[in-house]
Amino acid sequence: MTELIALTMKIFPINLPERTFLVLALTAIVGAAGSCAPRPLYRTPLPSTTAASPSSSASSPKISPAPPPPPVQEPARTPFPQEAKIREQNLKTKDLTTSPAPKETVKPSTGVTPEANTAPLPDDGSLLAKITPGTSPQRAASLRLTEEGKKLLEAGDPAKALSRLEKTIVIDSTNPYGYFYLAKSHYRLGRYKESLSFLDVAESRLSGEPFWLAEVYALRGENFRALGMLDKAEASYAQALRLNSGNRTATDAVARLQEPSQPTSR
Repeated sequence: MTELIALTMKIFPINLPERTFLVLALTAIVGAAGSCAPRPLYRTPLPSTTAASPSSSASSPKISPAPPPPPVQEPARTPFPQEAKIREQNLKTKDLTTSPAPKETVKPSTGVTPEANTAPLPDDGSLLAKITPGTSPQRAASLRLTEEGKKLLEAGDPAKALSRLEKTIVIDSTNPYGYFYLAKSHYRLGRYKESLSFLDVAESRLSGEPFWLAEVYALRGENFRALGMLDKAEASYAQALRLNSGNRTATDAVARLQEPSQPTSR
C-alpha cells in the first residue's frame, strides 16, 4: 500500500494538504477492497498424529477395544449308540437265534389218565326238578318235552326222541338241555357232525353248570371217536373228567382206550 501511495505522489505532484487527503482516500479504498476480498474457507483442524501428551492421555478416557464376537454354538447332536454295545446286542440276538433249542424228550402216550380237579359232582340230570314256581310257562313246557325225549333215548328210540326234542327248542329256543339231547339223538342216529353242531350251542348256554358241561365234553368225545379223531376224543374225555370226575361216559371211554389192543385172529 505504501508503494502505491509513493507512486501516486510521483505521478501527481500535489501540495501537502492534498497529499494528506489523497493518502487517506487511498487508505480507505484499499481497506474497503481488502474487506471485500473472499475469505478462505474454514476447515476443522485434523487431529494430530503425534503421540498424545501424558497430561492429555490422563484426562481423556481410554476407549477399550470392542469385544470379539461370541463363538457360534453348533446345534446339539444326538449321540449315536456306541458301536461296542450294538455289536454286543447283535451277538446276543445271534446267539438266541442260532443256538439250537434243547431237545425235549417225548414220552410215549399211555392213554388218557387225567387227574380230576374236583370231587364227583351230584347228579343234576333231572329236568323236572328245574321247574320251579318262578319258571316261565314256555320254559316249563320245553323242559317237560325234553324229559320225554330223554326217556325215549333211554328206551332206545332215537328217531322218535328226535321228533319230540325238536319241539322243545321251538317252544323255548333258550333251553340248553333241549340242544344237548338233540345232539345225543343225532349221535345215536350216526349223524356225528350234526351232533357236534348242537353240542356247540349247548356248551355256549351251559357255561355256569359244570355237571352239564362235563356231559357235553363226554358226548363230544364220543362223536370224535366215532369219526376216527382219537386225539380230539381223548382231549374231550379229559376235559369232561376235569369238570366232573364222576362222569360215567368219559370214565368208561378212557378205560376202553387204555385196554391193550387184542391181536387179530387169522
